[in-house]
Amino acid sequence: MTVTIKNISQVAGVSYSTVSKALNDSPLVKPETKAKIVKIAKEMGYQPNLAAQQLVSKQSKVIGLIWPTLERVLPSVLVTKLNEEISKHSYSMILSISPIKTSIEMFKRFQVDGVIVFDEKDHSMLESIDLPVVTYGVGKNKSLPVIDVNYQEAMQTAVEYLYQLGHKKIAYMGEFPPIDDRQLEKYYGFQNAMQKFQLPIHNSHLINTGGLDWYDGFTATKRLLSSGEMPTAIIGSSYDISAGIVRALREANIIIPKDISVISYDNISQMTNMEILITCVGVPVEQIAHHIVETLLSIIKNKQTIPHIKPLTPTITERTSCAPAK
Repeated sequence: MTVTIKNISQVAGVSYSTVSKALNDSPLVKPETKAKIVKIAKEMGYQPNLAAQQLVSKQSKVIGLIWPTLERVLPSVLVTKLNEEISKHSYSMILSISPIKTSIEMFKRFQVDGVIVFDEKDHSMLESIDLPVVTYGVGKNKSLPVIDVNYQEAMQTAVEYLYQLGHKKIAYMGEFPPIDDRQLEKYYGFQNAMQKFQLPIHNSHLINTGGLDWYDGFTATKRLLSSGEMPTAIIGSSYDISAGIVRALREANIIIPKDISVISYDNISQMTNMEILITCVGVPVEQIAHHIVETLLSIIKNKQTIPHIKPLTPTITERTSCAPAK
């Protein structure tokens, strides 16, 4: 038998409207009464009528998330953190790994309240849809609200950290695609930081991995080792690339950090799962998730909110992969 609010009110000995307010977490109900009603509702197996709630509130309490791939570690971690953050606000999340156009069409059928977009392509079509949208990555040249994680500042932090340890021969490994603003910002950030500290950039120390996966970092490190131009430190542009760097160095019997220091972009706790505890730089993933959800919910509540860029500050998490240069 379906349990209704009327059934709960009879058991709790309160009015129908009091039960309704309590289950909607209204401040008009005393905390002890609210706790009693919620407890009874759970014991009776009450399930809210979502369709009815949507008609009343004009909201589905669902957020759509568009992400092109979950194959790498950082996307998987961030999606998990986003889901946790969304759940804190009593929302649910629908994840789509389809192209933006296909995803938006699906989200409209589900009547989502807002959309988080991580795909760097086809942002222009988002400007014409009647849905609150927040994206993440690079803020420049965007007309949508963006959580900007300051890739260039992160690279400057990494270079400065190594510079203070006495490193002058620093290599950078990452993908250099002409259409991916996120990867290009890291690349430019490294170059600018090296110039700031008047450090030479050897051609063999700017390594295009051609991809962002573990194997890309592994093979790129093999190429670096065969070049004969050994750096004293390497900056990896992602968790996965850095994992490949570590494996290739260890296979070559190079000791980290005694022989070469390694620092990675992506400030996630999973860095401790590598063979070496990796020092990393970037905005902590929990902060990224919090600000993305906070910004989107503020736009959902007030659709007249002016689109803006929210810059975040990268930090460094020190572990055991870096040591003073010899």
